Amino acid sequence: MRIAQRDGHLRRGSGGGPAGMSTRIDLLRHGETERGGGFRGSLDDALTAHGWQQMRDAVALAGPWDVLVSSPLQRCAAFARELAAERRLPLRIEPELRELHFGAWEGRSAAELMSTDAEVLGRFWADPYGFTPPGGEPLLRFEARVLAAIERVRLHFADRRVLVIGHAGVMRLLLAHGRGLPRERLLEVNVAHGELLPLSPCPAGEPAALDE
Repeated sequence: MRIAQRDGHLRRGSGGGPAGMSTRIDLLRHGETERGGGFRGSLDDALTAHGWQQMRDAVALAGPWDVLVSSPLQRCAAFARELAAERRLPLRIEPELRELHFGAWEGRSAAELMSTDAEVLGRFWADPYGFTPPGGEPLLRFEARVLAAIERVRLHFADRRVLVIGHAGVMRLLLAHGRGLPRERLLEVNVAHGELLPLSPCPAGEPAALDE
């Protein structure tokens, strides 16, 4: 079993352990948004029609799930409410699964920042844990709240299958931890709009929960 340590990393626990070890967690990124692109972590953009369809297509033949958990931002929560009603599933809104706040970069594109603050943007890309965008949320703090939220989900919905509907940054962090990647490889994890993934793959390639 992998559980979060105080430093934010995951470690394997011993055999046995508390209830919740067999909880299965799948991750779904929101679809395309109306203002799409760039650093839009805390901005509450709505889905486009295509974004809605991306998410519907992703879950059409997937599941079944026992419960849904979603970020509070509408690009996640609006679809979560639709799916919960359609499949008659309980829905939990988890505020701590919101996207990373990019501070002064919110609403700006990478291309724009390259033309005005290329050196600063480069520092973030090279070392996201060591450099925080001006006025933004430190990645260590983001990591701590996201891992704590997922641990609460795992324990609260013990032995059930859960679909977490969230953001690229949240999924990237969880997938990197689930795969045992070092922090410097965080930005190597790519997640497309409307992509549905198990929280971590087991060695045989079959879907597995973070705590397997």
